[in-house]
Amino acid sequence: MNIVDRIVLQGEKEDERKRIDVFLASELDYSRSYIKKLIEEGLVLVNGKNVKPSYKIKEDDEVVVNIKEAEKIEVVPENIPLDILYEDEDIIVINKPQGMVVHPAPGNYSGTLVNALLYHCKNLSGINGILRPGIVHRLDKDTSGVMVVAKNDKAHMSLSNQIKERSVLKKYVAIVEGVIKEEEEGKVEAPIGRHPVDRKRMAVVQEGRYALTLYKVLERFKNNTFVEATIKTGRTHQIRVHFSYIGHPVVGDPVYGYKKQRFKLEGQALHSKVLGFIHPTKGVYMEFEAPLPDYFTRLLEILRAEKNRD
Repeated sequence: MNIVDRIVLQGEKEDERKRIDVFLASELDYSRSYIKKLIEEGLVLVNGKNVKPSYKIKEDDEVVVNIKEAEKIEVVPENIPLDILYEDEDIIVINKPQGMVVHPAPGNYSGTLVNALLYHCKNLSGINGILRPGIVHRLDKDTSGVMVVAKNDKAHMSLSNQIKERSVLKKYVAIVEGVIKEEEEGKVEAPIGRHPVDRKRMAVVQEGRYALTLYKVLERFKNNTFVEATIKTGRTHQIRVHFSYIGHPVVGDPVYGYKKQRFKLEGQALHSKVLGFIHPTKGVYMEFEAPLPDYFTRLLEILRAEKNRD
């Protein structure tokens, strides 16, 4: 059996007593019936052991999900330009453009960051299988900015542990709908899980996983706010879901934003600006910053001009 993807998750306090099939269906883009089949085939391990679909998650459980090959998959290197902020034998730090998918998925095996990395790098860590070599964390397709990729398994484990311990600095900037008038700084502390009806979306739900976003107002406009957001957890679509939840969705967000958008953007105005972590082998703190892309600065100029006219 050919395993093409290996996903590692950790049980948290808020996950305790959830059935493992329910837990995994809420975290992954797979149906509960498919997850149950994987469990029954021995492709889901908890702390290195097979479990039944009725197994109840405990805090700090390590859950490994092996995805088997459903069709012949070939992820090929492609000569796609990369904006490299830093590179050594252990890691490569990339400024990902808006519109680029991070890793291949069924039906989309080319044009991704992984295809570009396979062309550029001799080695990438193999912990996450064929589809996600080197990928420690990811950005949504239409979110631009800085991200780190591991070139070997040692670096991958070190970075994964730092993310798990929430010691990695992840600072974003976004332009959101409406004017945040209440304060200069704030936080959104609300659990995130799969939307109860639309499984392709995330939502703030009571049974979701703990999520914390800190934000700071950088600039106010006539109908929008420029904010800095620091995420203390790494839930799927976290910033997009949290700002939508408080009534200030990210401008241009096709999933969580307004149905009618004022600006013709390719996606949400969300940029991963700063990433900081301890280097896996050097043991020193390193911080990287990705400059604002053109689409973002143009939108800021439009909003400033609109504000100055009044």
